[in-house]
Amino acid sequence: MGKLYLVPTPIGNLEDMTFRAVRILKEVDLVLAEDTRTSGKLMQHFDISTPMQSHHMHNEHKTVAALTSRIQSGETMALISDAGTPAISDPGFLLTRACVEKNIEVECLPGATAFVPALVNSGLPNDKFAFEGFLPPKKGRQTRLKLLSEESRTMIFYESPYKLLKTLGQFSEYFGAERNASVSRELTKLYEETVRGNLAEIIKYYTEKPPKGEIVIIVEGKK
Repeated sequence: MGKLYLVPTPIGNLEDMTFRAVRILKEVDLVLAEDTRTSGKLMQHFDISTPMQSHHMHNEHKTVAALTSRIQSGETMALISDAGTPAISDPGFLLTRACVEKNIEVECLPGATAFVPALVNSGLPNDKFAFEGFLPPKKGRQTRLKLLSEESRTMIFYESPYKLLKTLGQFSEYFGAERNASVSRELTKLYEETVRGNLAEIIKYYTEKPPKGEIVIIVEGKK
């Protein structure tokens, strides 16, 4: 019986890669990567020559059975996403569930994930929080926002820079313009930025300064 490793990769700064993650990626038989071109740069940087195979949201349903069979036959595999921890708003859940159902050993290494530094850095309560990731793009979005308007815990969202203002506007509509929030952008990278304030203030800021890069939004819960 082989084993599946879930290996976090840096969300920006390559210095956040752990020694253990590098070792595991060198030792396994196969690395499953969300995008082999993106991961190829990481592998080259750390001099990792392990074979890679594409494993992403568009093919994971079709490949899970074959991959679990190979692990059962003795292969060890590591699953990585383009950035951060696999299965957190990225592929990984389906393969992990399939391995657990077949009593295949699964081990997740600790490491980078975008929402933790954004949450801690926000200055908003972090003793209890609700991770929402990406909201539904269309169907079910308003229903979800209406439900979250009653959420008392701090809420965490992922968003693209192109949809940030629209999403912040909807938050203002459903949660109130005075609700406190924090927007972290380009975490761990050269132009890292965190903007804090109420939703009205943050909307004004990004209306005047269009955002770029990966974004995490932290929103205060209902008081």
